[in-house]
Amino acid sequence: MFKKNKHGIQIKTPEQLEKMRAAGLVVGRTLQLLRESVRPGMTPLDLDVIAEKAIRDEGAIPSFKGYQGFPATICASVNEEVVHGIPSNRRALQEGDIISIDCGAILEGWHGDSAITVPVGEVDPALTELMRVTEEAMWRGIAALTVGRHLSDIGHQVEKYVRSQGRYGIPQEYGGHGIGTEMHMDPWVANHGKPGRGPRFEPGMCFAVEPMVNLGTDRTKVLSDDWTVITVDGKVSAHFEHSVAVTHNGPWVLTALDGGKERLAGLLGDAG
Repeated sequence: MFKKNKHGIQIKTPEQLEKMRAAGLVVGRTLQLLRESVRPGMTPLDLDVIAEKAIRDEGAIPSFKGYQGFPATICASVNEEVVHGIPSNRRALQEGDIISIDCGAILEGWHGDSAITVPVGEVDPALTELMRVTEEAMWRGIAALTVGRHLSDIGHQVEKYVRSQGRYGIPQEYGGHGIGTEMHMDPWVANHGKPGRGPRFEPGMCFAVEPMVNLGTDRTKVLSDDWTVITVDGKVSAHFEHSVAVTHNGPWVLTALDGGKERLAGLLGDAG
């Protein structure tokens, strides 16, 4: 039922990609709602409640909740938290914070996974620029997902763009992944490296592309909750992610409401 290529990467049929698109749209709409909901005084737990209701109201299941014991619907990582923050009501969002919201949903057995970083009110211009660089790096990586190119081209494009924009840290131990009938599937997708290495892209492959970029060092550590990853220097981090399918017509961004058309329009010719 589920085809894999010689590297063990799941290949989806066009019909299966449509199911992944449906799951991706649940995630995309949920993140749009969360973006609009963020404001000073809210807690990450407030956002988690909104996210779970939105996902279940669409007939889907939150894919993070219960995954390897994770207790919530979203990962909510504030400021120096890089990824995998557990939503709680212990820390209210304040003007000037930024929050990374990572969200996943399962619909009819297929997964969607996406993340955004959102400013809380007015933020320092350096943080606005960090978010811009991180999101643009994601789109540069996504643009590399064309038939015949190599897996490492994603990370190469991410790193190349980030390095061109200033002295930012790219955590080496975290990255993207394959996605389909499971949330995390082979292969791992690095956010750095040389181009032209690894499996070639084929139509029907799907990947989650997710750069994390730090304002300071690339070094991180995991807190005692065994989930929350923070920067060791306490500086702020940003995170963006989309689930993307490889097609004969180029990348199809399954978790973007427009399929990625607007952001990819000027990039597909420049992803070399």
